Amino acid sequence: MSSRFFWPCTAIAAFCLMAGPLAAQDATQIPKKPWYKAVSFNAFVSATYSYNFNRPATHLNAFRVFDFRDDRPKVDVAELVVQKPVSQPGDWGYRTDITAGQSVPRIAASNGLFRNDETGEAGDFDIHQLFVSYIAPVGKGLRLDAGKYVTHMGYEVIEGYDGWNDNATHSFLFGYAIPFTQTGLRLTYPFSGKFSAQFHVFNGWDDFDDSNSAKSVGLQLAFTPTPALSFNINSVYGAEEKNNNRDPRQVWELTGSWKGTSRTSFSINYLYGHEPDVVGPGQNGNWTGFAGYFRRGFTDRFALCLRGEFFDDRDGVRTGVAQGLEEVTLTPEFRITKHVVVRGDLRADFSNADVFATQGLDVAYQRTALINLILVY
Repeated sequence: MSSRFFWPCTAIAAFCLMAGPLAAQDATQIPKKPWYKAVSFNAFVSATYSYNFNRPATHLNAFRVFDFRDDRPKVDVAELVVQKPVSQPGDWGYRTDITAGQSVPRIAASNGLFRNDETGEAGDFDIHQLFVSYIAPVGKGLRLDAGKYVTHMGYEVIEGYDGWNDNATHSFLFGYAIPFTQTGLRLTYPFSGKFSAQFHVFNGWDDFDDSNSAKSVGLQLAFTPTPALSFNINSVYGAEEKNNNRDPRQVWELTGSWKGTSRTSFSINYLYGHEPDVVGPGQNGNWTGFAGYFRRGFTDRFALCLRGEFFDDRDGVRTGVAQGLEEVTLTPEFRITKHVVVRGDLRADFSNADVFATQGLDVAYQRTALINLILVY
């Protein structure tokens, strides 16, 4: 999918916002309810303050995703979501996520949209998602989404009104092993209440404008054997280097969750990535990682969340340094109201290389503390 296909989708979404939901109905038929009652508006704000006990002179936390700023308060993201959800065969809909902030737009912006293709720089504004949806009356309903949307890869998510992670900081797997967003076409089909599948065709990792003439593909197989147990098999495959249609990058991933009780859950994320000739001619790049998550709610308002992970970037193709990374993160969560959440985050990072800055020599460890405020509507 190219931008020539995406912009018509954008026009359709804009038309929907002005004229209401599209529906295959007789022009003389009187709508059952005003169009604006089918449109929902939601908002989300996340702000953080992070302190690095290494006291780096750069005031930067190394190998972090959105919490890269040390000893500086910042608004990570302020998000407005306008959408008309779809649920039944024959439904048309759309979703637009408009974001501003000092970290999420800068990191997650797509090449060719709000990120400069040449310099790689992005600012404090982004259209995080913009797609139109249709459920075709095929079998149980074949859903089609066309436009820009968040990737199907990974256990963790980019926080928004409809969900956020148990930990306030993100894993290395989230930040370095998979894409953030995709621009293309997504097909979803529910074969049963326990099994569904997705197929994706898109421009590339975080590419609004493709960097080559090859397309990437993705797959997700979602299983829910019981209400308490679920797991996904995810993959992406395609050439991602600029002006190179060969050397496909591929990632295979397994995620799973088990809810032991209504207040206790365990989750895992394992992945393997490979890209040929990315280190040099005949020199391939490989990366693997595993993360485990545990959440324990003590009351309806207080929970403790623990994450441990390792990320093996042995060839240095994802982080820029040949290294193995490990981290342990403890996050207390306080739900003050259903609209206000406060989280802490105590984290220790380790590497087998001296990659973490201090005010003197680089060291192999980094310890941080963070506080996060979430406002959601």
